[in-house]
Amino acid sequence: MARAGRRRSGGARTERSAGHRRPPRPSEKGLIPVLAEVAREVDSAVQRPGTRPAVRTKFQVVALLVREERARVMAEAGTTDAERAKQLKRLDGVATMLARTAARDTSLLALLAEDARVTDSARAFKATVMRAGGLEPPEEPEPTPPATPPPGADTRVVPRSVIARQLANPFLAPDFEAAAERMPARTGRLAGWELLEPLFRSFEYAGAGAPACMELPEPRSVPALRDRDLMPHQARLVAAAAGGHRTFLLADEPGLGKTAQALLAAQAADAYPLLVVAPNVVKANWAHEVHLWTPQRRSTVVHGDGERVDGFADVVIVNYELLDRHVGWLGDLGFRGMVVDEAHFIKNKSSQRSQHVLALSQRIRERAARPLLMALTGTPLINDIEDFRAIWQLLGWIDDTAPLGPLQAALEETGLTPADPGFYAAARASVIDLGIVRRRKVDVVADIPARRVADLPVELDGAAGRSIRAAEAALSRRLVERYRSALEFRAGDAVVDGIDEALVRRVAAAELKDSSSPAGGENVFTLVRRIGQAKAGLAADYAAQLARNVGKVVFFAKHLDVMDEAEQTFADRGIRYVSIRGDQTAKAREKSITAFTEDPDVSIAVCSLMAAGVGLNLQVASNLVLAELSWTDAEQTQAIDRIHRIGQSEPVTAWRIIAAQTIDARIAELIDSKSGLAARALDGADDEDVPSSASVQLEALVRQLTDALAAEGVG
Repeated sequence: MARAGRRRSGGARTERSAGHRRPPRPSEKGLIPVLAEVAREVDSAVQRPGTRPAVRTKFQVVALLVREERARVMAEAGTTDAERAKQLKRLDGVATMLARTAARDTSLLALLAEDARVTDSARAFKATVMRAGGLEPPEEPEPTPPATPPPGADTRVVPRSVIARQLANPFLAPDFEAAAERMPARTGRLAGWELLEPLFRSFEYAGAGAPACMELPEPRSVPALRDRDLMPHQARLVAAAAGGHRTFLLADEPGLGKTAQALLAAQAADAYPLLVVAPNVVKANWAHEVHLWTPQRRSTVVHGDGERVDGFADVVIVNYELLDRHVGWLGDLGFRGMVVDEAHFIKNKSSQRSQHVLALSQRIRERAARPLLMALTGTPLINDIEDFRAIWQLLGWIDDTAPLGPLQAALEETGLTPADPGFYAAARASVIDLGIVRRRKVDVVADIPARRVADLPVELDGAAGRSIRAAEAALSRRLVERYRSALEFRAGDAVVDGIDEALVRRVAAAELKDSSSPAGGENVFTLVRRIGQAKAGLAADYAAQLARNVGKVVFFAKHLDVMDEAEQTFADRGIRYVSIRGDQTAKAREKSITAFTEDPDVSIAVCSLMAAGVGLNLQVASNLVLAELSWTDAEQTQAIDRIHRIGQSEPVTAWRIIAAQTIDARIAELIDSKSGLAARALDGADDEDVPSSASVQLEALVRQLTDALAAEGVG
């Protein structure tokens, strides 16, 4: 009993304040054995539920001393390489033990942060451990008041999978080659000159015909892509990245494949992990394009607090609105590349959005040597030449006061000053050569098809998205119940192994017939209608971006409520639009058409797919948005033909908004698969029937039921 009492007493002593406890005395002398002993004690304590404050203090002290001892060993003169390697190996062993401990209690990771608070008891215990290891602790400086946390710091989060990635390599070090590449203080001929203002002005003074695009190499070294063909203008930018160029202001017009160019440039530069910052409406499309162009790379999309983030992904995609919550861990993940889509969103440097993006860019440039940095925008200038400022700073070409690195060197090499007449042309050329790439559709018309449909997947978030997914699940359950009920009434010999495809089609046909009844309740038609309503705001948002980038845009929708929401979005943003609907008089309709085609301030025509799908000439635009899907390719084609007609001087792009991971995506695939059939039938093949809307509806239900049965393990 006395022995047991002494054991409990000893246990109580191990839980006393760390500042009043003697560190263990290992048989081997030196600091490293003491650190290893304390680390083992901490690991043992963390295995019991509830990590006490004293244990957390010990963990932090050991981590601090491991870092300091590593730095001391590396800098110590008179130590042989063999001895230094031996000591570093022992320190790595202690560090590995700490990582294993933190894996058991991830809250300990906060103690490893650079700004983690070191308490008085931690300082006292640190001094005790150092003395036990034969070192004299330095005098502590006077305490400084705590720094004010940055705005939004209290809302920041770190996803679990990101913590797991950090644990996999908890002592990730920056690439200090980046620091070696920084330019020293300006000491050359231009040292006393104000240069940013002349640089901005150089783009205003450019004469007609002045180049607006850097010289790009021929794409001889671009790797072949399986089942995908790069257009020549795309391949040239990728070749530049493969050749070592690392900063791009990619200002191609929409429809020329900026997303593909950025992803393949990242692959050519091996710029992984890659951070993509994009507007919310195109976030899902970036993930889709990663799979399409670089299928060997994994992407992850950040939503909300990041519960579903894959911390080990090659490409991390986040929208501007979430940066305030995630900017902390994004800055520490070790990105080697960054792409900012719709980069004109950061033109206001005083905005929190701009500050977060610029801070992430600076963090990447500090940690990685020659990272890939790309700003994508169809409109590099919104109001005036000063809109360049934030984008150039993002790319590392300038800071708040002066040119940086290669730009400063290029300006020195011109041999000119702002007082010389030729300075502005030379300065403009110096900036363009850093990576400004601007091509218009008319510049590369030979590279691109005269007409194409580009799908833009969007994700339906919030209550509307949850409701639609629940309704789609209910539709699948009803189809499965019909299928199983039909199986029960079959004779034994009529039952087939796996999924009975003939029965699936009969069940789908019965569902379609019931759905056509006015009293059918929730069905495939109402589901598609609700999806169209949920997409309305996202489609309008993308149309507004297009209008800002390329000018006039035609917006097509099937239902009036979708048109109403789109028009409200445009009105809220100060975008002038006209409306073309079936309930208009002929005079009102003609007035809207004239305003769109002749008034340069009218940017968008909001059109009813049924009322404006025929008989209109809107070729003043070369981009249109299909906010809702048709049931046939013919309806879709009629809408596109409003702008792809005689008199159209530019290639036409139809942006089709698709609700990802819903029946909307299945319908889009079916329309595309049947478009070739329709073309053959219209060309006169007697054995083919033009597909009807009913056939697409039936096939959509067939796929819905087949997928639901497969998910249940049937077949």
